Amino acid sequence: MSWLVYFELSLFEFSFIIFTVFIASIIRGFNGFGFSATCISGFSFVIPAIEIVPIILILEVLISIFMAPYVWNKIDWNMVFKILMGMIIGSPIGLFLLKYLSPEIIHLSICIIIIFFSILLMKGYTNTRLNNNSTKVSVGIGSGALNSLTTLGGMPAALFLLVIFVKPAVIRGTLTALFFFTDIYAFVLSFFADIVDMTTIFRTLPLILILPIGVYIGDKFFVKSKEALYRKVVFYFLIIISVFGIFRIISSV
Repeated sequence: MSWLVYFELSLFEFSFIIFTVFIASIIRGFNGFGFSATCISGFSFVIPAIEIVPIILILEVLISIFMAPYVWNKIDWNMVFKILMGMIIGSPIGLFLLKYLSPEIIHLSICIIIIFFSILLMKGYTNTRLNNNSTKVSVGIGSGALNSLTTLGGMPAALFLLVIFVKPAVIRGTLTALFFFTDIYAFVLSFFADIVDMTTIFRTLPLILILPIGVYIGDKFFVKSKEALYRKVVFYFLIIISVFGIFRIISSV
């Protein structure tokens, strides 16, 4: 039986999904984040919005596992656990708010904020004084809630690490560890909330083999890049994906 049956897509649409996951995997392998944002941008053309988040959630867990060998020695575990504490609090808050708030409005607001801070960062803005425990937990709460609402929780967390001027290799490692734990947590919550079911899990199977290939290519690009180039690529990526998100939301109204 064709995999297309489970996605209810044409051959062209299914190929587009494969291509999107491949590009998103390369971006994740290089940036350490951006997989969900890229997939949402591509998937939204061919898959109903309500089906996107569960599929991406499963893929995020798997791609973090594939990223682990490349970043394990660069993880700031103190940072991970502080932000994770906040995310554990924020994730159920996001799932609760999902019933009452429009994900599109939240998504639009976050995109605007990300563009603003990305431009500030490009102009050299940093604030190492924010590198404290209370801020880390607060960032975690916001990221956890946003991850449940829009699967974009990684972008604010990445911005925070850029603002406090963490080294690129540590950003990749720390975000990978964060995403693994928070996505596992969100997956369990979503499963018991009937947001993720066995059909969703089965739909991700033909996409899994693409993940390690994209991560490998992205890591090769990262190894060859300098810190200034990494930051520039990340800033432009954040701006482009946010502008695209704003355009997609406005055009769907």
